[in-house]
Amino acid sequence: MPFAKPSALAAGAVALLTLPAAQADDRVQVLASFSVLADMVEQIGGDHVEVTALVGPDSDAHVFTPRPTDARALAEADLVVLNGLQFEGWMSRLVEASDYAGPTVVATDGIEAALGEAASEDHGHEAPAHDDAHGGSHDDSHDHDHDDHGHDDHDHDHGHGHDDHGHDHAHGGLNPHAWLDLGLGELYVDNIRDGLIAADPAHEADYRERAADYQARIDALDAEVRTLMDELPEHTAVITGHQSFSHFSRAYGVDFLSPVGLSTEAEPSAARMAELIEVIRKHGVQALFQENMTSPAIIEQLSEETGLPIAGTLYSGALASDGEASNWLGMMRHNAELLHDALAAPDAAHEHGDHDH
Repeated sequence: MPFAKPSALAAGAVALLTLPAAQADDRVQVLASFSVLADMVEQIGGDHVEVTALVGPDSDAHVFTPRPTDARALAEADLVVLNGLQFEGWMSRLVEASDYAGPTVVATDGIEAALGEAASEDHGHEAPAHDDAHGGSHDDSHDHDHDDHGHDDHDHDHGHGHDDHGHDHAHGGLNPHAWLDLGLGELYVDNIRDGLIAADPAHEADYRERAADYQARIDALDAEVRTLMDELPEHTAVITGHQSFSHFSRAYGVDFLSPVGLSTEAEPSAARMAELIEVIRKHGVQALFQENMTSPAIIEQLSEETGLPIAGTLYSGALASDGEASNWLGMMRHNAELLHDALAAPDAAHEHGDHDH
Protein backbone atom coordinates (compact mmCIF):
# COMPACT_ATOMS: atom_id res chain seq x y z
CA MET A 1 0.00 0.00 0.00
CA PRO A 2 1.76 3.11 -1.25
CA PHE A 3 0.31 5.47 1.34
CA ALA A 4 1.02 3.34 4.40
CA LYS A 5 4.52 4.69 4.97
CA PRO A 6 3.61 8.40 4.82
CA SER A 7 0.69 7.76 7.17
CA ALA A 8 3.04 6.08 9.63
CA LEU A 9 5.42 9.01 9.39
CA ALA A 10 2.58 11.45 9.98
CA ALA A 11 1.46 9.52 13.04
CA GLY A 12 5.01 9.57 14.34
CA ALA A 13 5.21 13.32 13.80
CA VAL A 14 1.99 13.85 15.71
CA ALA A 15 3.34 11.74 18.57
CA LEU A 16 6.54 13.83 18.71
CA LEU A 17 4.58 17.07 18.68
CA THR A 18 2.38 15.95 21.56
CA LEU A 19 5.23 14.53 23.66
CA PRO A 20 6.22 17.81 25.37
CA ALA A 21 2.59 18.43 26.38
CA ALA A 22 2.37 14.91 27.78
CA GLN A 23 5.58 15.44 29.71
CA ALA A 24 4.25 18.74 31.03
CA ASP A 25 1.08 16.97 32.20
CA ASP A 26 3.23 14.46 34.10
CA ARG A 27 5.07 17.19 36.01
CA VAL A 28 4.08 17.94 39.58
CA GLN A 29 1.91 21.06 39.57
CA VAL A 30 3.21 23.16 42.46
CA LEU A 31 1.59 26.35 43.67
CA ALA A 32 3.97 28.52 45.72
CA SER A 33 2.70 31.46 47.71
CA PHE A 34 5.34 33.94 46.48
CA SER A 35 8.33 34.31 44.21
CA VAL A 36 11.13 33.32 46.62
CA LEU A 37 9.51 29.99 47.39
CA ALA A 38 8.72 29.41 43.71
CA ASP A 39 12.42 29.74 42.91
CA MET A 40 13.37 27.31 45.69
CA VAL A 41 10.89 24.73 44.39
CA GLU A 42 12.23 25.08 40.85
CA GLN A 43 15.82 24.64 42.05
CA ILE A 44 14.95 21.44 43.90
CA GLY A 45 12.31 20.09 41.54
CA GLY A 46 14.00 20.76 38.21
CA ASP A 47 12.21 19.35 35.17
CA HIS A 48 9.86 17.30 37.33
CA VAL A 49 7.86 20.32 38.49
CA GLU A 50 5.81 23.11 37.02
CA VAL A 51 5.66 25.98 39.49
CA THR A 52 3.23 28.87 39.72
CA ALA A 53 3.72 31.73 42.18
CA LEU A 54 0.58 33.35 43.51
CA VAL A 55 2.53 36.53 44.26
CA GLY A 56 5.09 37.02 41.50
CA PRO A 57 8.36 38.96 41.24
CA ASP A 58 8.26 42.64 42.25
CA SER A 59 4.85 42.05 43.86
CA ASP A 60 4.01 42.52 47.52
CA ALA A 61 2.59 39.57 49.45
CA HIS A 62 1.57 41.90 52.28
CA VAL A 63 -1.10 43.58 50.16
CA PHE A 64 -2.03 40.62 47.95
CA THR A 65 -5.73 39.93 47.43
CA PRO A 66 -6.53 36.51 45.94
CA ARG A 67 -8.63 36.42 42.77
CA PRO A 68 -11.06 33.72 41.58
CA THR A 69 -8.38 32.52 39.14
CA ASP A 70 -6.05 31.94 42.09
CA ALA A 71 -8.65 29.71 43.75
CA ARG A 72 -8.91 27.69 40.55
CA ALA A 73 -5.13 27.38 40.30
CA LEU A 74 -5.00 26.17 43.89
CA ALA A 75 -7.73 23.61 43.29
CA GLU A 76 -5.75 22.15 40.37
CA ALA A 77 -2.40 21.97 42.22
CA ASP A 78 -0.73 18.73 43.27
CA LEU A 79 1.25 20.47 46.01
CA VAL A 80 1.06 23.85 47.76
CA VAL A 81 4.16 25.46 49.28
CA LEU A 82 3.84 28.39 51.65
CA ASN A 83 6.16 30.16 54.05
CA GLY A 84 4.07 30.01 57.19
CA LEU A 85 4.62 32.12 60.34
CA GLN A 86 1.48 34.00 59.29
CA PHE A 87 3.27 35.55 56.30
CA GLU A 88 0.38 34.63 54.01
CA GLY A 89 -2.54 35.93 56.03
CA TRP A 90 -4.81 35.51 53.02
CA MET A 91 -4.05 31.83 52.44
CA SER A 92 -6.76 30.37 54.69
CA ARG A 93 -9.44 32.31 52.81
CA LEU A 94 -8.02 31.14 49.49
CA VAL A 95 -7.93 27.48 50.56
CA GLU A 96 -11.53 27.73 51.72
CA ALA A 97 -12.61 29.29 48.42
CA SER A 98 -10.82 26.62 46.37
CA ASP A 99 -11.79 23.53 48.41
CA TYR A 100 -8.14 22.43 48.13
CA ALA A 101 -7.53 19.33 50.23
CA GLY A 102 -4.12 18.24 48.91
CA PRO A 103 -0.71 18.23 50.59
CA THR A 104 0.80 21.48 51.85
CA VAL A 105 4.43 22.26 52.65
CA VAL A 106 5.07 24.90 55.31
CA ALA A 107 8.63 25.85 54.46
CA THR A 108 9.43 27.23 57.93
CA ASP A 109 8.35 24.13 59.86
CA GLY A 110 10.88 23.63 62.62
CA ILE A 111 12.18 27.19 62.65
CA GLU A 112 11.62 27.82 66.35
CA ALA A 113 13.54 24.68 67.25
CA ALA A 114 16.30 25.68 64.82
CA LEU A 115 16.64 29.14 66.37
CA GLY A 116 16.29 27.98 69.96
CA GLU A 117 16.15 30.80 72.50
CA ALA A 118 16.63 33.42 69.78
CA ALA A 119 13.17 32.61 68.46
CA SER A 120 11.54 33.57 71.74
CA GLU A 121 13.71 36.67 72.12
CA ASP A 122 13.49 38.01 68.59
CA HIS A 123 9.72 38.43 68.19
CA GLY A 124 10.28 39.48 64.58
CA HIS A 125 11.54 43.01 64.95
CA GLU A 126 14.31 45.19 63.71
CA ALA A 127 16.66 47.66 65.28
CA PRO A 128 14.78 50.24 67.32
CA ALA A 129 14.48 53.91 66.61
CA HIS A 130 14.97 54.97 70.23
CA ASP A 131 17.86 55.35 72.63
CA ASP A 132 16.06 54.84 75.91
CA ALA A 133 16.81 51.95 78.25
CA HIS A 134 15.93 48.48 76.99
CA GLY A 135 13.25 47.79 79.52
CA GLY A 136 9.75 48.86 80.35
CA SER A 137 6.88 48.65 77.92
CA HIS A 138 6.90 47.23 74.39
CA ASP A 139 5.83 50.30 72.47
CA ASP A 140 8.09 50.67 69.43
CA SER A 141 10.52 52.58 71.61
CA HIS A 142 13.35 50.35 72.73
CA ASP A 143 17.05 50.73 73.10
CA HIS A 144 19.57 51.00 70.31
CA ASP A 145 22.40 50.30 72.76
CA HIS A 146 24.33 47.40 71.29
CA ASP A 147 26.24 46.74 74.49
CA ASP A 148 23.09 45.45 76.17
CA HIS A 149 22.53 42.70 73.60
CA GLY A 150 24.40 39.59 72.69
CA HIS A 151 23.19 36.98 70.22
CA ASP A 152 25.31 34.03 69.30
CA ASP A 153 23.26 32.39 66.59
CA HIS A 154 24.82 30.18 63.96
CA ASP A 155 28.16 30.36 65.79
CA HIS A 156 28.56 33.88 64.53
CA ASP A 157 29.10 36.07 67.56
CA HIS A 158 28.90 39.73 66.65
CA GLY A 159 26.99 40.64 69.76
CA HIS A 160 25.15 43.41 67.94
CA GLY A 161 22.76 41.81 65.48
CA HIS A 162 19.40 42.81 66.84
CA ASP A 163 16.09 43.82 65.33
CA ASP A 164 13.31 46.27 66.02
CA HIS A 165 11.17 45.85 69.07
CA GLY A 166 8.15 47.62 67.60
CA HIS A 167 5.66 44.80 67.96
CA ASP A 168 3.57 43.90 64.94
CA HIS A 169 1.31 41.02 65.83
CA ALA A 170 -0.13 40.75 62.33
CA HIS A 171 2.54 38.10 61.71
CA GLY A 172 2.49 36.53 65.15
CA GLY A 173 5.50 36.34 67.42
CA LEU A 174 8.30 35.56 64.96
CA ASN A 175 9.38 37.57 61.93
CA PRO A 176 8.28 35.50 58.91
CA HIS A 177 11.08 36.67 56.58
CA ALA A 178 13.27 33.73 57.57
CA TRP A 179 14.62 33.25 54.04
CA LEU A 180 16.82 36.31 54.63
CA ASP A 181 19.10 34.11 56.76
CA LEU A 182 20.91 31.71 54.46
CA GLY A 183 21.76 29.64 57.52
CA LEU A 184 18.10 28.66 57.66
CA GLY A 185 18.26 27.47 54.06
CA GLU A 186 18.58 23.84 55.11
CA LEU A 187 15.20 24.10 56.82
CA TYR A 188 13.54 25.41 53.65
CA VAL A 189 15.32 22.92 51.40
CA ASP A 190 14.50 19.89 53.54
CA ASN A 191 10.83 20.79 53.89
CA ILE A 192 10.37 21.45 50.17
CA ARG A 193 12.35 18.34 49.18
CA ASP A 194 10.25 16.13 51.46
CA GLY A 195 7.04 17.63 50.11
CA LEU A 196 8.08 16.93 46.53
CA ILE A 197 9.06 13.36 47.41
CA ALA A 198 5.69 12.78 49.04
CA ALA A 199 3.90 14.14 45.97
CA ASP A 200 6.16 12.37 43.46
CA PRO A 201 8.00 9.42 45.07
CA ALA A 202 9.11 8.07 41.68
CA HIS A 203 11.69 10.86 41.42
CA GLU A 204 12.90 10.80 45.02
CA ALA A 205 16.54 10.22 44.05
CA ASP A 206 16.52 13.27 41.75
CA TYR A 207 14.96 15.49 44.39
CA ARG A 208 17.50 14.40 46.98
CA GLU A 209 20.42 14.98 44.62
CA ARG A 210 19.23 18.42 43.53
CA ALA A 211 18.47 19.42 47.14
CA ALA A 212 21.97 18.42 48.26
CA ASP A 213 23.55 20.41 45.43
CA TYR A 214 21.35 23.41 46.23
CA GLN A 215 22.26 23.24 49.91
CA ALA A 216 25.96 23.22 49.03
CA ARG A 217 25.50 26.41 47.01
CA ILE A 218 23.54 27.98 49.87
CA ASP A 219 26.30 27.13 52.36
CA ALA A 220 28.96 28.59 50.09
CA LEU A 221 27.04 31.85 49.69
CA ASP A 222 26.38 32.01 53.43
CA ALA A 223 30.15 31.99 53.98
CA GLU A 224 30.59 34.74 51.38
CA VAL A 225 27.94 36.92 53.00
CA ARG A 226 29.51 36.48 56.44
CA THR A 227 32.88 37.56 55.05
CA LEU A 228 31.37 40.68 53.49
CA MET A 229 29.42 41.62 56.61
CA ASP A 230 32.48 41.03 58.83
CA GLU A 231 34.18 43.85 56.93
CA LEU A 232 31.58 46.41 58.01
CA PRO A 233 32.46 48.68 60.93
CA GLU A 234 31.25 47.52 64.33
CA HIS A 235 27.66 48.60 65.15
CA THR A 236 26.83 49.41 61.53
CA ALA A 237 23.19 50.49 61.24
CA VAL A 238 21.15 50.14 58.07
CA ILE A 239 17.98 52.09 57.27
CA THR A 240 15.27 50.35 55.22
CA GLY A 241 11.60 50.95 54.56
CA HIS A 242 10.02 48.31 56.82
CA GLN A 243 10.94 45.64 59.34
CA SER A 244 11.84 42.66 57.19
CA PHE A 245 15.53 42.04 57.93
CA SER A 246 15.30 40.59 61.43
CA HIS A 247 16.79 37.22 60.47
CA PHE A 248 19.51 38.80 58.33
CA SER A 249 20.39 41.05 61.26
CA ARG A 250 20.67 38.24 63.78
CA ALA A 251 22.62 35.96 61.45
CA TYR A 252 25.12 38.46 60.05
CA GLY A 253 25.49 41.04 62.80
CA VAL A 254 24.13 44.17 61.14
CA ASP A 255 21.50 46.38 62.79
CA PHE A 256 18.49 47.51 60.80
CA LEU A 257 16.39 50.57 61.53
CA SER A 258 13.04 51.18 59.89
CA PRO A 259 10.27 53.75 60.27
CA VAL A 260 7.39 51.25 59.94
CA GLY A 261 6.55 47.74 61.10
CA LEU A 262 6.29 44.44 59.28
CA SER A 263 3.42 45.50 57.05
CA THR A 264 4.32 47.50 53.97
CA GLU A 265 0.88 49.12 54.23
CA ALA A 266 1.89 50.91 57.44
CA GLU A 267 2.65 54.62 57.44
CA PRO A 268 5.15 56.06 59.94
CA SER A 269 3.99 58.71 62.36
CA ALA A 270 5.65 62.12 62.40
CA ALA A 271 7.03 61.31 65.86
CA ARG A 272 8.50 58.03 64.63
CA MET A 273 10.21 59.78 61.71
CA ALA A 274 11.62 62.46 64.01
CA GLU A 275 13.01 59.85 66.39
CA LEU A 276 14.57 57.90 63.55
CA ILE A 277 16.22 61.04 62.15
CA GLU A 278 17.72 61.72 65.59
CA VAL A 279 19.08 58.17 65.82
CA ILE A 280 20.48 58.41 62.28
CA ARG A 281 22.41 61.51 63.20
CA LYS A 282 23.57 60.24 66.59
CA HIS A 283 24.85 56.91 65.31
CA GLY A 284 26.52 58.23 62.18
CA VAL A 285 24.48 56.21 59.70
CA GLN A 286 26.19 56.48 56.33
CA ALA A 287 23.47 55.62 53.81
CA LEU A 288 19.81 54.81 53.28
CA PHE A 289 18.39 51.90 51.29
CA GLN A 290 15.18 51.53 49.34
CA GLU A 291 13.27 48.26 49.55
CA ASN A 292 11.58 46.81 46.51
CA MET A 293 8.44 46.24 48.59
CA THR A 294 7.99 49.69 50.14
CA SER A 295 7.12 53.13 48.86
CA PRO A 296 10.25 55.15 48.01
CA ALA A 297 8.62 58.24 49.52
CA ILE A 298 9.56 57.33 53.10
CA ILE A 299 13.26 56.84 52.37
CA GLU A 300 13.31 59.86 50.07
CA GLN A 301 11.92 61.97 52.93
CA LEU A 302 14.61 60.68 55.28
CA SER A 303 17.24 61.46 52.66
CA GLU A 304 15.98 65.03 52.33
CA GLU A 305 15.86 65.50 56.12
CA THR A 306 19.30 64.06 56.84
CA GLY A 307 21.24 64.73 53.64
CA LEU A 308 22.17 61.04 53.43
CA PRO A 309 22.41 59.39 50.01
CA ILE A 310 20.15 56.51 48.97
CA ALA A 311 22.65 53.75 48.27
CA GLY A 312 20.40 51.42 46.30
CA THR A 313 17.57 48.89 46.54
CA LEU A 314 17.51 45.89 48.86
CA TYR A 315 15.26 42.91 48.10
CA SER A 316 13.38 41.29 50.94
CA GLY A 317 9.85 40.03 50.24
CA ALA A 318 9.98 39.43 46.49
CA LEU A 319 12.47 38.63 43.78
CA ALA A 320 13.25 41.03 40.95
CA SER A 321 11.63 40.43 37.58
CA ASP A 322 15.05 40.12 35.97
CA GLY A 323 18.73 40.53 36.70
CA GLU A 324 20.83 39.15 39.54
CA ALA A 325 18.08 39.42 42.16
CA SER A 326 15.64 37.34 40.07
CA ASN A 327 16.48 34.22 42.10
CA TRP A 328 16.89 33.74 45.84
CA LEU A 329 20.65 33.23 45.96
CA GLY A 330 21.20 36.10 43.55
CA MET A 331 18.96 38.30 45.70
CA MET A 332 20.97 37.48 48.82
CA ARG A 333 24.26 38.11 47.05
CA HIS A 334 22.96 41.41 45.70
CA ASN A 335 21.88 42.55 49.17
CA ALA A 336 25.20 41.64 50.80
CA GLU A 337 27.32 43.23 48.08
CA LEU A 338 25.22 46.41 48.08
CA LEU A 339 25.50 46.74 51.87
CA HIS A 340 29.23 46.07 51.76
CA ASP A 341 29.98 48.50 48.94
CA ALA A 342 27.97 51.28 50.59
CA LEU A 343 29.06 50.83 54.18
CA ALA A 344 32.47 49.14 54.45
CA ALA A 345 35.31 51.45 55.50
CA PRO A 346 38.65 51.00 53.68
CA ASP A 347 40.28 49.66 56.82
CA ALA A 348 37.22 47.76 58.06
CA ALA A 349 38.75 44.35 57.44
CA HIS A 350 41.85 45.28 59.47
CA GLU A 351 39.78 46.65 62.33
CA HIS A 352 37.63 43.55 62.48
CA GLY A 353 40.72 41.40 62.51
CA ASP A 354 41.19 42.50 66.13
CA HIS A 355 37.78 41.13 67.12
CA ASP A 356 36.76 37.58 67.86
CA HIS A 357 34.16 36.58 65.30
